[in-house]
Amino acid sequence: MRAALAAALAVLLAGAAVVLAATREQSPEDAARTAAEGFLDRYVAADGRVVRHDQGGDTVSEGQAYALLLAAAAGDEQRFERVWDWTRTHLRRPDGLLAWRWAGGRVADREPAADADLDAARALLVAADRFGEPRYRTEGLALGAALARHSTTSAAEKTVLVAGPWARADAVVNPSYWSPRAFAALGLDDLEASARRLTLRLTERGLPPDWARVEPWGVVPAGAPGGDRGPGYAYDAARTPVRLAESCDPADRRLAARAWPRLRTRPGAPERALDGAPQSTIEHPSALAGAAAAAHAAGDPVAAARMLDRATVLGERHPSYYGAAWVALTRTMLDTDDLGGC
Repeated sequence: MRAALAAALAVLLAGAAVVLAATREQSPEDAARTAAEGFLDRYVAADGRVVRHDQGGDTVSEGQAYALLLAAAAGDEQRFERVWDWTRTHLRRPDGLLAWRWAGGRVADREPAADADLDAARALLVAADRFGEPRYRTEGLALGAALARHSTTSAAEKTVLVAGPWARADAVVNPSYWSPRAFAALGLDDLEASARRLTLRLTERGLPPDWARVEPWGVVPAGAPGGDRGPGYAYDAARTPVRLAESCDPADRRLAARAWPRLRTRPGAPERALDGAPQSTIEHPSALAGAAAAAHAAGDPVAAARMLDRATVLGERHPSYYGAAWVALTRTMLDTDDLGGC
């Protein structure tokens, strides 16, 4: 048994070494496209459903949106069409938003997640230009309008994108849902401005939290809705530096760079206190992707590339839908103009 395990580990490590060597030989643009195609090949089924193999085989709207972004970036028109057809057929609600979770052949949770709706709307606009399909633009703008209509609220004298329609009453927000590039593409200037101001406040003394709540006097970090843990920087918040570093606005990139000093120590740790202290002993590719984006924004592209290469190897050793998605998206957003340039 020990010999078999040792042999399997040796094969795994050898494969990871091959992947790392191949990645280092590629240009950043080619590495991004390889990562995008790898995610699409591994997680997108023939019918266009994104399958979370490591999480019970279910599907969530964010995964469909990630595949749409990556297929548009990769120029894979056929796969984009299949993913969007499955998404609108199985997840689109009467109000135009996307139900969050599908499992066992049906929608298992019909509540929308604002990040999925925002990313999918952006992907449709990118695809409209990339593939010369005006219908994608029409559908993307319609999804963006539904998002503005049903997933925003007025709080602290601002119009704010909340986590979904369910979060409007208490102004519950997830800062990692806010995408400056998507807001700009959809013409949601008020949401872009409020997201920047709120992120500025949330990062004045620490890392951005997974969750927060907008009060009349401002914004405060919060624990996950329905959870028993306090505020922290974890799997959700790791997306925030990526979205900020991708922005065309220097103010957003400066916000991304703020995180780098606090992420420099053990950058792969997926759970941290808001002061940056690691609270887990494992590494996760999504955490490395977030740290890489912060380093990139802070003017340290060598460190960023090193962490993304490390994330790629880690993802081969321990494949995960979420890790693969965010390594591919981070490479695409930071190292290419495949989702549109500034």
